[in-house]
Amino acid sequence: MNTASETTTRQILLQAKATAGQAPLSTQAKNQALEAMADALLEQEEAILKANAADMESARGRISEVMLDRLALNHQRLEGMAQGIRQVAALPDPVGRVLASHTTDNGLLVEKISVPMGVVAIIYESRPNVTSDAAALALKSGNVCVLRSGREAWGSANAIVEALRLGLERAGLSRFYLNLVQDTSHASANELMTAVGLVDLLIPRGGAGLIRACVENATVPCIETGTGICHVYVDGAADQYMALSIIENAKTSRPSVCNAEEVCLVDRAIAADFLPKLRRRLVEDRIARGLPPVELRLDPEAARIIPGTPAGEKDFDTEFLDYILAVALVDGVEGAIRHIALHSTHHSDAIVTRDPQAAHLFTLRVDSAAVYVNASTRFTDGGEFGLGCEMGISTQKLHARGPMGLAELCSYKYVITGQGQIR
Repeated sequence: MNTASETTTRQILLQAKATAGQAPLSTQAKNQALEAMADALLEQEEAILKANAADMESARGRISEVMLDRLALNHQRLEGMAQGIRQVAALPDPVGRVLASHTTDNGLLVEKISVPMGVVAIIYESRPNVTSDAAALALKSGNVCVLRSGREAWGSANAIVEALRLGLERAGLSRFYLNLVQDTSHASANELMTAVGLVDLLIPRGGAGLIRACVENATVPCIETGTGICHVYVDGAADQYMALSIIENAKTSRPSVCNAEEVCLVDRAIAADFLPKLRRRLVEDRIARGLPPVELRLDPEAARIIPGTPAGEKDFDTEFLDYILAVALVDGVEGAIRHIALHSTHHSDAIVTRDPQAAHLFTLRVDSAAVYVNASTRFTDGGEFGLGCEMGISTQKLHARGPMGLAELCSYKYVITGQGQIR
């Protein structure tokens, strides 16, 4: 990596563009390749885990424990990655679908047909599973994939790419449908952001700094993906046991991911009753079970009811990605909606309530990619939504929103069929 003899980022992009210009792959060819890629991923488990162990050793002490968990691979996670590839293979082919059609007054048949984007570039940080998810989705949607991994995960990503390329070649396809940038410096990221004519879509997956850099500096089309300041609002009419279960899952099942809860909003009407239960569930009970407790960052009203850390000025605008939860009291569902409007990153927000009117108002007015009623925000995921896996969670509104699956990796063109009509 980063040697004078390495393939340059521009060379990789030129090869990717040339591959994207080849004849479209059939559904059968794509599915056979995906199955071969899943097989090869598991066959190469030893090499992949060895590379991952080296990445982990290098990163230890430089990144947090929860971020190390994002980086870590094991047999179960590799099995899950392979299963994700097979799930994509089983999905309908998104390419060539007739999205709409009509016949004009002069007899022209106008059809709107789904087509691949072309070259899709993904810049991501320390999650090796993104490598296989992106490769599978790109291939099934007829695209060529260019990956740029973070330095901490490069060895793991390279081992995964080599395994998946082995599967591609066994299926008779070019290895250049999947590409990994070898340079992990800022220069390569900037090159992808500005590769006009070579990159058809750029998708950043990572923290707020990476996403902001891509959105602000990219001259190629860029999807804004999800920094996740996700809220769970506990309504006065909530089933409180259900609320506690949802909050614990949303916060602690995997705190380092973008769909983890970062803010808990509680109706003032039930705060005196609910907050002690919340503290017991997230702090005392977890300590008793030998689990990491959650640090509660409390607004002034909540701090008068239970002990915790006083919330700082930025705590309701922070993606902690850790065992930290900001807690605020609000005036019912209207207060929750106002708070979310001020602080949400439009990723995933939830209400826990038995009041259908409160649920309806919340889903109507909360402007996020995924809005939940009585369920954990942790379900915002391509696999959980039945999309196989995802390229990322889009928090913007143009072209794609929410988990980006196969359909979101396609564009469209109009095909017009006539019988000699002239204008």
